[in-house]
Amino acid sequence: MSIFSKLKGVFTNDSQGSSMSLSEINELFFSGQSAMQYGTDLSEITYFTCLKTLSEALGKMPVYLMGPDKERKTDHETSMFLSVSPNNVYTPIQFFTYLEFCRNHYGNAYVYVERINGKVKGLYPLDPHMVQIWVNNTEEFTGRKYTYYYTDSKSGKSYWLDPEDMLHVKSWVTDRSGLAGKSVREILATNMAGSKASQQFLNDLYQKGLTANAVVKYVGDLSRDQQKVMLKQIEKQAKDEGRRMITLPVGYDIQTLDLKLTDSQFYELKKYNALQIAAAFGIQPNQLNDYSKSSYANSAAQSLSFYVNTLLYNITLYEQEFNRKLLTTKEQQDGLGFKFNVWTILRGDPTQQADVLQKMVSSAIYSPNEARAKLDMPPTPGGDVHIVNGSYVKLQDVGLAYLQKVANQSAGGGEG
Repeated sequence: MSIFSKLKGVFTNDSQGSSMSLSEINELFFSGQSAMQYGTDLSEITYFTCLKTLSEALGKMPVYLMGPDKERKTDHETSMFLSVSPNNVYTPIQFFTYLEFCRNHYGNAYVYVERINGKVKGLYPLDPHMVQIWVNNTEEFTGRKYTYYYTDSKSGKSYWLDPEDMLHVKSWVTDRSGLAGKSVREILATNMAGSKASQQFLNDLYQKGLTANAVVKYVGDLSRDQQKVMLKQIEKQAKDEGRRMITLPVGYDIQTLDLKLTDSQFYELKKYNALQIAAAFGIQPNQLNDYSKSSYANSAAQSLSFYVNTLLYNITLYEQEFNRKLLTTKEQQDGLGFKFNVWTILRGDPTQQADVLQKMVSSAIYSPNEARAKLDMPPTPGGDVHIVNGSYVKLQDVGLAYLQKVANQSAGGGEG
C-alpha cells in the first residue's frame, strides 16, 4: 500500500467547512444562471474596488523579522524570501497582493512552505480551488488531526501536505470547524446579485441610447408572427447607423414610455448598495470615490480608521501565521516575530510627515538617523544619538529645583 493510500485511510472524513465545498459553492457564481445573466462577481465595480484596495494596501507594506529589542533581523533564513523573492516567480508585493486577494475572494489563502533538510527553500502560493482539508473526525475534538490535500492542475498530481508546511490565512468568518474561511461574496450573495442586476440594467439602457421602451400603435389585427416581423424591422431600422429617425407605415404610431431613474431613486439605491458591500469589507466611502460628505480632515480620519479598524486585523492574521509556521519554538520564546511596516501607508503629506518626525526626534523616540531612514535618506555622522530638551526632569524630581532655590535663599539669609 502506498503512503498516500495509508494517509487517506487515516483521514477518512472531509471537513464540513473545507475549501473543497467552498470552491463548489464559489463555482455557482461563475457557472450558474446569475453569472450567465449578470457576469462574474469581479465584474461588479464595488466588489472589485474593495478587493483592489485591500490587496494593494497589504501588498505595499514590507514585512520584517523583529528581535526582542525591536531590532530588524536580516540574517534569518526567511528574510530573503519575504523581502526579495518568495520564489522564482513572485516578488514580495505580488506575493502578498495575491494572498490577500485569495483570502478575500475565496475565503482562504494557502502557501506551501518548501523545506529541504529543515531549511526554507521557497514559498509557493496555491490555488484555493485545488486545496482540500481532510480531518479525522473519529478522534477526540481536542486533538483531531488534519492535513491538506493539494492537486496540481498542470500535472494532475496530488500531494498530502502537513499543516506545518502550509501557511493558511483565512477570513474572519469560518465554518464550524474553524479550519476554512468563507468569502464575503458567499455571505452577501443576494446583495451581490442585486448590485450586478442594477449594473446590467444601466448597460442595457446605454445600448438602447438611453431611451425608454416604446409602444407601437397600429390599426387592425396582426398575428404573433407578424408582430415579431414588424417589431424586428422597426428595431433594425432604428439601430441602422445610429439614426435618430425612422419611417412608419400609414396608420402606425410610436409612443415612448416615460422612464425616470430619479423617480425610482435608482442612483440612491445603487449608492446605498455599494456602501453596504464596502462596509462588509471595512472599506471607507472616500476609498470608493464618494466624497459627498467628506472634507480634507474627514478623509484623513477615514484613512486612519481604515488602518485601525480594517488593516490592523488583516496584517495581524499574517503576522501570527508566519510566527507560528516559520519560526521555531525557541525563536518564538526568544521574542522574535514578524512585523509589517505600516509606516508606508501612514506617511501622509510632506507637511504632516515632517511634523510627526520632528515630534518623534524632539521627544527622543527617534534618533535623527532613524528619522532620516523614514525619508529614505542616508545617515549623517553623529546622528545616532537620541536628543531631548534639557529642561525636562524626571517625574519624581518635579519641584526639586524650586525647593533647592528656597533652601539656598534660606541659607544665604542666615549667613547675613
